[in-house]
Amino acid sequence: MIETERIKQLRQLLHEYNHNYYVLNMPTVTDREFDDLMHELQQLEEKHPELYDSNSPTQRVGSDLTQGFAQVEHKYPMLSLANTYNEQDVQDWYESVKRGLEGEEFEVCCEMKYDGLSISLTYENGRLVRGVTRGDGVYGDDVTTNVKTIRCIPLVLNENVAYPEAFEIRGEILMPWSVFDDLNAKREAAEEPLFANPRNAASGTLKSQDPRLVADRHLDCYLYYLLGETLPSDGHYENLAEAAKWGFKISQGMRKVKTLQEIYDFINYWDAERKNLPVATDGIVLKVNSIRQQQHLGYTAKSPRWAIAYKFKAEQAVT
Repeated sequence: MIETERIKQLRQLLHEYNHNYYVLNMPTVTDREFDDLMHELQQLEEKHPELYDSNSPTQRVGSDLTQGFAQVEHKYPMLSLANTYNEQDVQDWYESVKRGLEGEEFEVCCEMKYDGLSISLTYENGRLVRGVTRGDGVYGDDVTTNVKTIRCIPLVLNENVAYPEAFEIRGEILMPWSVFDDLNAKREAAEEPLFANPRNAASGTLKSQDPRLVADRHLDCYLYYLLGETLPSDGHYENLAEAAKWGFKISQGMRKVKTLQEIYDFINYWDAERKNLPVATDGIVLKVNSIRQQQHLGYTAKSPRWAIAYKFKAEQAVT
């Protein structure tokens, strides 16, 4: 096999192995086999600099050349969600949606509210082109170089499925509890200040000027909202199911419901079960599932009318 073809083959294989390991949690090769293939690709890329690809698996290790973050305007503003704290608040929101849709039937997508750093990822022709933080909701920091070190975020999408030519997908960057505990143990041993919680640790890590440090911190990312001009479906839940096929890590805890009681059941289940999750959560997000209905309901000055966040009781105290 000629070396240019081998480079292409290795990139595809390593992207696939990364996805199996970091997204599906189903490794298909040993660490040694993966490392050997990565080393082979690095050697071939050094031999053929004309074939440089910023989305090659070898680029996830990052470099230390970043001197700051450029400000990027969001194509779609990243608004915050209104918070609710009890079943009455949830009922009030549910009834307001019913009034806004003038009695039309609707479904609600129930999701985990992850406690991390919001991120917007833009893809064009199946390739990651930009990663931007929420910022002030209108402008965010371009942290693409750092985002590329997070191994569960695909640099190149699965070639065997159809996806829009251009789209944006949003999610939460998180530091798993196990990584957080290990990091703080090392900082304590070095007599360095400890991170207060995984959210602060994830935020500080992603804003680091050294992508190698970001790569070393093993951040995670769950994606929860798809935006674009040509989405696969009118259903938010269905769009995320498609995004999972493209290679994105989507929460397995989502549920589509129709009644208030089903919403309460979801909240009560996860209020206890969330303690078994590998990452921090601080509530539940409720979204009207139909994008057409979302657009009809619209926005207030600060938040969408078609979505709210329910905060778990234990998370309401100010520390």
